[in-house]
Amino acid sequence: MTPGERPLREALAAALRRLDALGLNRGSTGNLSHRCLDGTGLWITPTGMGADEIGADDLVRLGFDGSTRGRWKPSSEAPFHQAIYAARPDLNAVVHCHSVNATALACLRRGLPAFHYMVAVAGGDSVPCVPYHLFGTAALSRAVAQALADRDACLLANHGLVAAGSTLAKAMKVALEVESLAEVYLKALAVGEPVQLSAAEMAEVLEKFRHYGQPAAGNGP
Repeated sequence: MTPGERPLREALAAALRRLDALGLNRGSTGNLSHRCLDGTGLWITPTGMGADEIGADDLVRLGFDGSTRGRWKPSSEAPFHQAIYAARPDLNAVVHCHSVNATALACLRRGLPAFHYMVAVAGGDSVPCVPYHLFGTAALSRAVAQALADRDACLLANHGLVAAGSTLAKAMKVALEVESLAEVYLKALAVGEPVQLSAAEMAEVLEKFRHYGQPAAGNGP
């Protein structure tokens, strides 16, 4: 185990409890992972356990060489977590949840179009919904990795939401924002068809987002 990884595992367990407290997951639904600090694998939540049962010592380490370390079986969705990290070396954290609004939209097999500028928080001009595949399968892993090739979130048809980021905090932010956007979109759909922003308008937003926020420590004036 790489020195310093306990805080990472504690952060994962805390994030899982936060998702549960916010109502984005219930019971043993959903899972989280983080790339190991040495880059040779990932830490992931165990399968079939609720957020209140999982602590830092319950996380499972999966090596990219196929090795497993831990006292529990890893999440059944581990294959798509591994596929995401393989496809996107820039991503270090993955959040999967069955949040109510994103899942409701996924059950309609609809993604989020450019109806609101904050859709760009997921790195593109839409949040796609991938076709339905049985959980834990190679087919689902391929579909998710393909959807996240150029953005940081997607919906899974008749299933839920996947969000990712370069840090756990960023992955959580994307998951929470996509869930909020799904709620607004469903409410708008109940009244009519939401007006979408143009490709040019979304390109402006995406460009502005590249420079949005506080500068990194030591880089400011």
